[in-house]
Amino acid sequence: MTSSGSIPSYHQDLYTDEALTEPYGHYQALRDLGPVVWLAAHGVYAIARYEDVRAVLSDPEAFCSGQGVGLNDIVNEFGRGTTLMSDGDEHRQLRSVIGRPLTPKALARLRPQAQALAEALADRLVEEASFDAVPDLAEVLPTTWVPDLLGWPPEGRERLLDWAAATFDGFGPPNDRTNFAGPAILEMAAFADRLASSDLPEGSMAAGIREAMEGGDLSPGQCPMAIIDYLGPSLDTTVSGLGNAIWLFASNPEQWQRLRGDPGRARQAFDETLRLESPISGFTRVTTRPVDIGGVELPARARVLVSYASANRDERHWENPERFDIERPNASHVAFGFGEHACAGMGLARLEATEVLAALAARVGRFELVGKPVRKLNTLIRAFASLPVRLVPAGEAAW
Repeated sequence: MTSSGSIPSYHQDLYTDEALTEPYGHYQALRDLGPVVWLAAHGVYAIARYEDVRAVLSDPEAFCSGQGVGLNDIVNEFGRGTTLMSDGDEHRQLRSVIGRPLTPKALARLRPQAQALAEALADRLVEEASFDAVPDLAEVLPTTWVPDLLGWPPEGRERLLDWAAATFDGFGPPNDRTNFAGPAILEMAAFADRLASSDLPEGSMAAGIREAMEGGDLSPGQCPMAIIDYLGPSLDTTVSGLGNAIWLFASNPEQWQRLRGDPGRARQAFDETLRLESPISGFTRVTTRPVDIGGVELPARARVLVSYASANRDERHWENPERFDIERPNASHVAFGFGEHACAGMGLARLEATEVLAALAARVGRFELVGKPVRKLNTLIRAFASLPVRLVPAGEAAW
């Protein structure tokens, strides 16, 4: 495939260590170039403006997912038949099964448990005062409570974060990071295959997959991939979002005071974190026919990188987009995608993060960065590997 002469080209590699650490200048450059940009380093088109990203995500018939959503053939073939990489009736059937324990009604039943766990976590952190906000805060519920909900056995839990990170690394273009992810992805797939045929805790999400198979809603071959469908979104979005939230609140203490004054804004605060520091940079789609985006015609069978993270900072849609403002109307962000392929686990991620932030707001006067944050380099995930902080209890906070 070659770029059309009427479409501007961008020649920088978006997946170097430097670009992953500081991506926003690249996104700005893409938005400035036009509604569609040819990425010469990767041989795909990019769509980076908010309205155009929404248009793509709103039209799954013209921009399909069933041919894969990554930037290499191996992951696109491996992931076929998941909710992420399926279309039409197949996608809707898979989504109906995966989504059963993630409906608003189902999540409402989990809220008291999430609240109790979040309050216990917040109490412990106040006692410790100084800690690393990634392993000691952001990773706690996703790696303890959520595996219980999934029905994940004790065996393998120590590998969950590594497997999830490898999965997202695997979506990138062919490079050292993508190649390195391969063995971990295969290890995860083998474990999920064994799990699908083992005894599963009654009432768990994995057991629900088995029940769907027995009821004829899934084939036996679909079960392992359906279990994997739960893994990455249940971990990395929440870990990334919570880590980035603590960093943003430590860097913008006035916003923490706003949340303390109105803890009911915890969900809105989390959504603002997702908008500004989107956990997943974006996925690709493939056009099924010639299609117009922003006055530019894309040919059929074109692979298109759809940048959620860029759209969420597009100055054409957001006022002062680089400003962290928890009172901003931000419900229209696309950090979870949009439309038929929006993240099925977004409600669970919001539940975890909202309860943790609300529990901390009731107990913490402010957060202070006490060491240099370290970014976790990943092809798709925007997260910290380490975030040393100190918190000042609410009763001791002084301005």
